[in-house]
Amino acid sequence: MNAPAPKISFVSLGCPKALVDSERIITSLRSEGYELTRTHAGADLVIVNTCGFLDSAKAESLDNIGKALSENGKVIVTGCMGAEPEQIRDRFPNVLAITGPQAYESVLEAVHEALPPAHDPYVDLVPPQGVKLTPRHYAYLKISEGCNNRCSFCIIPKLRGDLVSRPVGDILREAEKLVAAGVRELLVISQDTSAYGVDIRYATSAFQGRQVRAKFLDLSRELGQLGAWVRLHYVYPYPHVDEVIQLMADGLVLPYLDIPFQHASPNVLKAMKRPAHQEKTLDRIRKWREICPELGVRSTFIVGFPGETDEDFEFLLDWLKEARLERVGCFKYEPVKGAVANDLSLPAVPNEIKQQRYNRFMAAQQAISAKVLSSRVGKRLKVIIDEAGPTGAKGRSVWDAPEIDGNVYAASRRPLRTGDIVTVKIERADAYDLHGQAV
Repeated sequence: MNAPAPKISFVSLGCPKALVDSERIITSLRSEGYELTRTHAGADLVIVNTCGFLDSAKAESLDNIGKALSENGKVIVTGCMGAEPEQIRDRFPNVLAITGPQAYESVLEAVHEALPPAHDPYVDLVPPQGVKLTPRHYAYLKISEGCNNRCSFCIIPKLRGDLVSRPVGDILREAEKLVAAGVRELLVISQDTSAYGVDIRYATSAFQGRQVRAKFLDLSRELGQLGAWVRLHYVYPYPHVDEVIQLMADGLVLPYLDIPFQHASPNVLKAMKRPAHQEKTLDRIRKWREICPELGVRSTFIVGFPGETDEDFEFLLDWLKEARLERVGCFKYEPVKGAVANDLSLPAVPNEIKQQRYNRFMAAQQAISAKVLSSRVGKRLKVIIDEAGPTGAKGRSVWDAPEIDGNVYAASRRPLRTGDIVTVKIERADAYDLHGQAV
């Protein structure tokens, strides 16, 4: 008789890009016969995929490592914090191994050393699309690693290196397998999605018997023909993004653009070393909305960056009110170890001022969001269902990404299923969500 399959408990922290890393590791482990368990206590070892972007994220990662050690004792650490292993070793010298981000082979080697695979590695076959940690009806599709930008508050290039784009044929074949397995929504992610392919000089590769260029436009167009919703994340507002907006107007790609503007004041943007001429973003947003009137833009902003004055913040509020972005998140600036921003000769913003600015920013955006959503009352919207019950369901419109944006709550006289794309007549709206009736 074969020995029982070794069991691994897995913790995945951080952004969707780290989630994709976790999916790749888990896919490899499952192909070798390892089983996954939901509890540390019942596992043969624990893998913790860490996030190291902010101090608060590092603290969460360290807490999870400590919990895994206390409940299990055998822990392998990977992910962004692994790029600086000393901060983990200093606190937890007895972890089995530490590997950096994207170090899939190193993680597997560490697992093999601590917990050799079962004799028959094919006892548990992996589905063609791999093992996913997201619900069956949507999946993240990572198109590149790393980043060529050098924003002063960010250490991602130090952790993950410069931009490395995947061959376009590989991406499209992965997407094709996901759609064939029942995925209804593809969420395209990277550190800088609109820079896709620049490092490989937009090299062509084969897909479905033809050559496709590794360009943002070409990739978006091909993905839009696979029969699933395509949602674009982490897009910088370079001029060539205009071409992709036309795909949204044509219905190939969702009219949704996730752009991390981070600020609007030219002084703060210069200190942040933000790319893509962001002082002209209002004109670009107006042009995009002329091309695709249904476009929804979501973004994130930082308040309290070193040197941010009252005038800079008021500029940001005025910009926000003029831009009327559909979905917005805000963070209070946190210094990150190793970031260039720490060495800027700019005065720090006191924590109480950061909080005041955060409160004012979110209040201003809440009013904008409520007005945008109220304009959708009486309309019929396409909604993808995330959770279904006997008389109603929770889903998302084309302007809502999972977990970061709002929801649509739909009553229904017929049973709805998770993953269904249905039409909902909107009857009322609040600050962030819509409510209506499936028709």
